[in-house]
Amino acid sequence: MTRREYPIRLTINGRRIIKVVIDPHYEVNHSSSINDAVILELVELLTGSSFEPEMELGNFQYFVSDNLVRSSKRYKLIWLLEKNALYIGVINAYRRR
Repeated sequence: MTRREYPIRLTINGRRIIKVVIDPHYEVNHSSSINDAVILELVELLTGSSFEPEMELGNFQYFVSDNLVRSSKRYKLIWLLEKNALYIGVINAYRRR
């Protein structure tokens, strides 16, 4: 399974982001309720906000956004930012009940 990249223009934690990299891990258990298009919409919801990382490891900061709402449904997004990079990496995403 290959990671997929999409161009985007937004700001997170005061950083300009120009690309989203989506890991296909979510497809293993959650492909019936989420796809890349939904993930891109969820990432757009992060724009203009600041977040505290859940964990830092090397050049990477890991984040969990646990209450994103799209079409009256709640989602959890697990994502990362790499130091001095212009992309957001989506590790996993799924719908919350």
